[in-house]
Amino acid sequence: MTGSAPATSTSPRICPNCDGFATAAVSSGDRDASGQLPTLAVDCPACHGAGTLPASIAQFAGGRA
Repeated sequence: MTGSAPATSTSPRICPNCDGFATAAVSSGDRDASGQLPTLAVDCPACHGAGTLPASIAQFAGGRA
């Protein structure tokens, strides 16, 4: 064989905690005087808003194979 061996990489897996929906909008109270509904963007604590985890972490956490 000539040349180098192809690099093997594992693809990231969907986060088992948020199922890929990494950021949620949470309303933070009543509407203000202009009619706007104040919201907060909250990220998944496991994947930090990415929606995916490295394969080794996802398998350890019971994620999808």
